[in-house]
Amino acid sequence: MFTETTVQMNTRDTQSTATAIQSKIPVLNQAIQKAQDKLLSLQDQEGFWVFELEADCSITAEYILMMHYLGEINLALQEKIAVYLRSRQTEAGFYPLFTGGDGNLSTSVKVYYALKMAGDAIDAPHMKKLCHYILSQGGAAKANVFTRITLAIFEQLPWRGVPYIPVEIMLFPKWFPFHLDKVSYWSRSVMVPLFILCTLKAKAKNPQNIIIPELFVIPANKEKHYFPDRTFLNKCFLGLDKLGRITRPLIPEKMHQKAIEQAKVWIIEHLNGEDGLGGIFPAMVAAYESLLLLETPKTDPMMVTARKAIDKLLIIKDDYAYCQPCLSPVWDTGLAALALQEADKKTNHKVLTHAYEWLKTKQLSDEAGDWRIARPNIEGGGWAFQFENPHFPDVDDTALIAFAMAELDSKKYNEPIHRAARWIVGMQSKNGGYGAFDADNDYHYLDEIPFADHGALLDPPTADVSARCVMLLSNVLKNHPEYLPTLDRTIVYLRQEQEDNGSWFGRWGSNYIYGTWSVLLGLEQTDIPKDDPLYTNAVHFLKNKQRNDGGWGEDNRIYEMDDYDGSFDFSTSFQTAWALLGLMAAGEAYCPEVEKGIAFLLVKQQLNGVWDDPCFTAPGFPKVFYLKYHGYDKFFPLWALARYRNELEK
Repeated sequence: MFTETTVQMNTRDTQSTATAIQSKIPVLNQAIQKAQDKLLSLQDQEGFWVFELEADCSITAEYILMMHYLGEINLALQEKIAVYLRSRQTEAGFYPLFTGGDGNLSTSVKVYYALKMAGDAIDAPHMKKLCHYILSQGGAAKANVFTRITLAIFEQLPWRGVPYIPVEIMLFPKWFPFHLDKVSYWSRSVMVPLFILCTLKAKAKNPQNIIIPELFVIPANKEKHYFPDRTFLNKCFLGLDKLGRITRPLIPEKMHQKAIEQAKVWIIEHLNGEDGLGGIFPAMVAAYESLLLLETPKTDPMMVTARKAIDKLLIIKDDYAYCQPCLSPVWDTGLAALALQEADKKTNHKVLTHAYEWLKTKQLSDEAGDWRIARPNIEGGGWAFQFENPHFPDVDDTALIAFAMAELDSKKYNEPIHRAARWIVGMQSKNGGYGAFDADNDYHYLDEIPFADHGALLDPPTADVSARCVMLLSNVLKNHPEYLPTLDRTIVYLRQEQEDNGSWFGRWGSNYIYGTWSVLLGLEQTDIPKDDPLYTNAVHFLKNKQRNDGGWGEDNRIYEMDDYDGSFDFSTSFQTAWALLGLMAAGEAYCPEVEKGIAFLLVKQQLNGVWDDPCFTAPGFPKVFYLKYHGYDKFFPLWALARYRNELEK
């Protein structure tokens, strides 16, 4: 039974807690203001944000290789690129797939070749170390398929060292085990131009005749085994590869020409103006080179535009240059807007409206997108990842942008929001989840074909993309009960995908912290109680993985592990922000772990308001290709600090 003294003590404790909370808010406001001012200063006058998107050095090396393929060498640009490549070499001599990662043979081979083309002597210390690493890994002949195709084009490797990928694949019927419609958008975009380059055995001009025999343990023309056996199914595909080569002369010329023409038509239809085929560098370069091989004049306006799309990816500084794999304005704009809405929706309303008006112009509608192959009867409404990419809208971006618009509480965006929601409802896969670009793109047996040694041929449903769809559909469910069955199926999918330790796998961000943050933000929009195991197990995971410095961090090596062991070697601002946002979404805003995490962000913030994380933030393809989004340390920590401040003010 409470006494008057007890009430007075409790009142004093409450007042003390309130005073302590209020004392934090000015510090938080100062940090938030600095981060917000910096982010606002980076908005383009058209309304969008776009930050640099960096990949491993293979993309940048390929730009030099492209110049030598074409025989069009810009010496000044080449030297700037070489400066960048040299600066990224590790002390051990190799090139990794991400900062701090282990050596990667294929990337190292491409960089070595590019630096030699740029004039670096093979007896220079950095080249000797790089050559030694490549030879220690079995030499250039052991590189991945894409690298071996490049080496064959430059006549450093016989074409028998490349998988048999005939252009006649274009003529396969839909019921055939392998068909373009059965692989992901990025695979289609790269493969169709490669069909032409490989079938016609493209030959680089290589005007300086740069060769790399020193990178082969066995002379390339004497190497017998380019395709290591992996599984029984893989061996079967290798048998078909050999059979295809043997029967190649039997293909009628008329059929061959029909396939060439069909591939050419596909490429031209998907060229995508100044944003390029698929919006991704490898596909753009392959498309440009394949059309040249088919004797399309460089002066053709279509070709001039295609080359311009490639060069738009360059980042050229005063003393170095590198090439981005693609551009990310829609994704960057959506995330920046959500951070600014959390920071100060009222003050930032004009800026946010400017961003959303730009985004409205980018929403797709009746375009002939490839997603219609699997879902021909639903109306359009998605957003692409890049400035323009109408054939390939992105489910993840679409859910994010529509949710951000809904959070602004402005009725003027109801039409684009629900057009996006209806499109997302139609893009659900049979298992209840969502892929990034296609529905039911889960023909996993295709990962065993020789061409697919990178293991990234498909676009199956993933928890992080599905969570974003839950976030949107739950938010806009009021007055739209037709979304409920789709939402319920997706939540069932997420229950099935939760790991034993409470986390979710992060396909498009590194990694389990990203996946768990994504799902918790989605669940927060639902009416699922906070004591549901979906929440409690995830909270336990995040709290258990906090580091002694108060932050969270996760190495991309996590994708290489067969069994997740939870090892964290460092803390980053963006991963700390993900963990904090996830915990707050789960109702844990006042726990000690969140307080420590916020303190970490405050300490690590730089004078200019941002955090400057040096590490890569996301996988393009796990184990194969990683990305550094230069915007992640600018909007995610701001978002987390603002959310915490807002929770305290409640």
